[in-house]
Amino acid sequence: MLWFFTTKMAISSSSTSFMFTLVVFFTTILSFFVISIQQPVLNSLEQDSVYRVLDSVNPNIPWRSLFPEDLCSSPPHGVVCDYFTELSGDNVSSQIETVHITELSFGYVSDYSPNPPCYPNSTLNPLIFTSFKFLRKLFFYKCFNETHVPVPDHIPASFGSRLEELVFIENPSFLGSLGGIIGNYTNLRRLVLTGNGVYGSIPVKVGDLVALEEITLSRNKLSGGFSFSLAKLKNLKILDLSQNFFEGNLPEEMGNLTQLLKLDLSYNIFSGRIPDGYNLLESLEFLDLSFNRFGNFGVPLFLAEMPRLKEVYLSGNLLGGEIPEIWENLGGIVRIGFSRAGLVGKIPASMGLYLKNLCYLGLDNNKLQGSMPEELGVLDSASEINLENNNLSGRVPFSAKFSAQVGEKLKLKGNPDLCVDGKFRIGKNTNGSLRQLKLCKEPDNPNAVLFNAARSPSGLLASSHILMFIGFSVFFA
Repeated sequence: MLWFFTTKMAISSSSTSFMFTLVVFFTTILSFFVISIQQPVLNSLEQDSVYRVLDSVNPNIPWRSLFPEDLCSSPPHGVVCDYFTELSGDNVSSQIETVHITELSFGYVSDYSPNPPCYPNSTLNPLIFTSFKFLRKLFFYKCFNETHVPVPDHIPASFGSRLEELVFIENPSFLGSLGGIIGNYTNLRRLVLTGNGVYGSIPVKVGDLVALEEITLSRNKLSGGFSFSLAKLKNLKILDLSQNFFEGNLPEEMGNLTQLLKLDLSYNIFSGRIPDGYNLLESLEFLDLSFNRFGNFGVPLFLAEMPRLKEVYLSGNLLGGEIPEIWENLGGIVRIGFSRAGLVGKIPASMGLYLKNLCYLGLDNNKLQGSMPEELGVLDSASEINLENNNLSGRVPFSAKFSAQVGEKLKLKGNPDLCVDGKFRIGKNTNGSLRQLKLCKEPDNPNAVLFNAARSPSGLLASSHILMFIGFSVFFA
């Protein structure tokens, strides 16, 4: 028995030694291949350019000592590399694998995107436009806030052939004409410059960037009209030119952007008529044309042909006319803003009937009149209804439950002929808008005189005479 146990232990020990030897063998072979096939490293010139760009963004950080190794092996956040296969010299059949910088993102956004933080006096190093020919994304967030940083007057033709995203957000000291920074970016998908000091008109060459999916140029100092053509931008999904100084009529060709999901032209000086051809924007989910100078042509009827619409804002334009009956196929709308639009007539009951997902309804500061439709009181998703400063009259048809649901966001003041029932028990638990309304009078009872007269003998006799008169009148008729 002891011999068996000893023999088993010896075999087990021998097996373990064999397995260990096997592991060491394969580890050695694997290490040999790893050493033999080394990954390419970033070339020294491109690496030095990254250091210099990082220094221009934030000179207080010792970038070279913190990241002394190959920047594509251990880069700081915001610096991204990728591998490419290139020709080796003049030999067409010989190829080598290389690595290059493809993304540069600066400006701390959040803990989830801890890009290199910007210094208050950050500058835009021109090496960005000469040293990174494989760049796909350039991103600056809140970097140029104090020192005047000029928009480049000219971008080298060699830059941007692979660029897909050009993003400058909240850089108020980034000043200059937009034309200088727009190159021949044939692969550009996102053009985002918002909250900067960019001025002038949109360059004509923007219309040739056929890969564009987003143009967001909001909150700048841009002006002029649609100086670029939209005909080639078939892939455009977002067009946001809000809060600038654009003027003139809207182009009819915008109706051909059938992939468009968001159109925001608010807070400009556009005028004339909103083109009826925009009914072709069947994919549109967000439409904001508010606070322009569109003429007295009424609420556009083409809205009825946008079944995917979720938000529509036309406030601040003197559209005039009544609110049309266009809501039957627009059940997905969650927000409507028609404030200060010169609207007249009644609020259609169909808005409450069909817009079951409506959260916000802004019809304030118009000339609407008549009673409020009871159907608005069954909007279960409503969180704000603003009907202030109109000529609405009659009883507020909302229940106490609905009033509590909307709370202080139920805004009805400025309608002197509106009244509220006593059932709301106006007091601490009633929202402020309802407390400002007068109590409705109890309706007169047309049978009150007849009923009171019947309580006395003389009254009963008078009532009998009245009934006899009515009977004879009917008999001799």
